[in-house]
Amino acid sequence: MTIFLRDWLFELARIPGIHVLYVGHPNKGIPLTDQTFQIIAIVLYLAGMVAIGYFAFRQTKDLDDYMLAGRGLRPGTAALSAGASDMSGWLLLGLPGAIYVSGLVEAWIAIGLTIGAWLNWKFVAPRLRSYTEVSNNSITIPSFFENRLKDTSRLLRVVSGVIILVFFTFYVSSGMVAGGVFFENSFGSTFLTGMLIVGGVTLLYTLFGGFLGATLTDVAQGILMLLALVAVPLVALDATGGITATLDSIRAFKPDLLSLTAGGSVLGVISAAAWGLGYVGQPHIIVRFMAMRTPQDAKAGRRIGIGWMIVTALGAVATALIGIAYFQQHPELTLANPETVFLLLSQTLFHPFIAGLVLAAVLAAIMSTISSQLIVSSSALVEDLYKIVGKKDASSKQMVMLGRLGVLLVAVVAGLIALNRDATILELVGFAWAGFGAAFGPVVILSLYWKKLSTWGTLASMVTGAVVVFIWGNSPLSGIMYEIVPGFAASLLVAVVVSLATYKPNTEIDAEFDAAAEQAHANYKVPEMVSA
Repeated sequence: MTIFLRDWLFELARIPGIHVLYVGHPNKGIPLTDQTFQIIAIVLYLAGMVAIGYFAFRQTKDLDDYMLAGRGLRPGTAALSAGASDMSGWLLLGLPGAIYVSGLVEAWIAIGLTIGAWLNWKFVAPRLRSYTEVSNNSITIPSFFENRLKDTSRLLRVVSGVIILVFFTFYVSSGMVAGGVFFENSFGSTFLTGMLIVGGVTLLYTLFGGFLGATLTDVAQGILMLLALVAVPLVALDATGGITATLDSIRAFKPDLLSLTAGGSVLGVISAAAWGLGYVGQPHIIVRFMAMRTPQDAKAGRRIGIGWMIVTALGAVATALIGIAYFQQHPELTLANPETVFLLLSQTLFHPFIAGLVLAAVLAAIMSTISSQLIVSSSALVEDLYKIVGKKDASSKQMVMLGRLGVLLVAVVAGLIALNRDATILELVGFAWAGFGAAFGPVVILSLYWKKLSTWGTLASMVTGAVVVFIWGNSPLSGIMYEIVPGFAASLLVAVVVSLATYKPNTEIDAEFDAAAEQAHANYKVPEMVSA
């Protein structure tokens, strides 16, 4: 069959509304429908992710490479990777859906997250990068806690590893739910089929590419998300008649949707903004800080990462608001699920092939987060649990293989949980985010900035944060205040009180603390190395 490039370009360049393109001889060609165009775009995207994963596979030689890419990430790579792995399907599905239903009062989540991310890059990134290297070259958060506090009982490593596995299983599950919803609403497939496609492809490139594969695909996915979240609201704004007409349509429907406070209580606003507290405790985000070339790269990373975040968050908010106006102006269109407003707008307003690329951005948001979480979960299994009870002299090849088995195990369990669709994407993400934020956030901050943090204070803090989030999040109280607020506060209080009661001076800990602080603020050149 001959494919005429000129015909392809002619058809692709036409305005939205093209429904059929014939490939091959005009009388014997195969009709490409709107959906076929979209499927072609999605397949090209998925193939690109697998290709990147294969490239990373060729660069992975040992467990350090598989888990941390040899600490060679450039600032832009670390920033885009952190952003993409952070902003999962909730950015293009959950957040627009919440704003579509409740209005700008839900935007406090984005505001809180942006502030939290800036503080994380400013105060945690450089110190964590230096301290994890100074303290026995720690490559995971649990191993850092153990090395930082010189814990010989291994309890810190085990407890933090278990917390990572529990909450990340829910987090990965939320991504698979988002993948199922995506294919169900975009292509009319079953939820299970969509979930298996997203989970399977992500598993493939993560399984073999490891941390580098997840990071490089994150960069490509972050760029795609940025472009989509700029293009969709701009095109939709034009379709609704501009800013004035859009605002008039929203006010005619429900004026309160444009208020940052209407419909919400003081506790509700605090709860939404409190999402920012969770940043410092997210292992899949702060591990990017650990993988940077130097602590000084955090400054450039912060500028790139926060710039990306502001643009994408504004795009998600604008998509929801403009979507309200668009569907008010077109009552013939039905939006059955508010979390699919981004999907339906892109399919309605763009040429099918371009719409397919925009839809691929949703997959990018979902898959980038899943892959990062699978790697951290795998590291918890292998580096933080298996090494304690398993074979002590396993080869690098064996450890990498175990890492891949860990990725597979977590993916399978998360997939089984995802079959239960009772909770929304935002609820699943919110629960896992709160769990990590409360369990790890306070002890990460204290471990970097307070010499008197003790092993027992850290243990008590992590357990307290996780338990409070679990109980509060599964009780009626969760409807009054987001569980991260009481969880974080209780965890911080317990850490300080117990540490003061159990602290014992340790010259080795004090020396490493001072060395890490000095290195974080030192002025030195990037070492000569191959970096991503």
